[in-house]
Amino acid sequence: LDTSPEHYPKVTTTRTYEDRLQTIANVRDAGISVCCGGILGLGEKENDRVGLLHVLSTLPEHPESVPINALVGVEGTPMGDSGEIESVDAFDMARMIATARIVMPRTMVRLSAGRLSFSDAEQFLMFQAGANSIFNGDKLLTTDNPEFDADEALFKKFGFRGKPAHQGPRVAPAEAEGKVHISHVKGPHENQEYA
Repeated sequence: LDTSPEHYPKVTTTRTYEDRLQTIANVRDAGISVCCGGILGLGEKENDRVGLLHVLSTLPEHPESVPINALVGVEGTPMGDSGEIESVDAFDMARMIATARIVMPRTMVRLSAGRLSFSDAEQFLMFQAGANSIFNGDKLLTTDNPEFDADEALFKKFGFRGKPAHQGPRVAPAEAEGKVHISHVKGPHENQEYA
């Protein structure tokens, strides 16, 4: 979705926000896990960031994966060539990640594009704010990403242990031991459930 419905037309005109929401519904209806997130640094305001998270968290089902990206200027694109990309700092990212974690507790919140612009300490802050996943490998769709060995060393430094790929979030020990119960409530539509 990239940003809020209100800011989206300022970012792209090749498709509408409603088109994007329909794509998410089609993916879900096809039985495919949904990966859908946002990009910080598109000229959005704080209320646009909140708007994006509101849309994601009020979908009939939360996405399985929500990448939080910091815009990386790519030469040959309107934003990359304009030189007007807004700087996104670690605190912007941490606030967005923490809010995503609160409103979508079972979602894999991915620290994604733009990681190369943040120090190890800044990335640690983002993980402590609630990120629990990364995209691994030296290339994302259009931008560079840390090498696999660098990520492995970073996780070792942080004391993190990876989970097997393509599996949902782990159940918290307190939940597994029955100390915490996650309830499900019906949404405004009869078949809509929220954790």
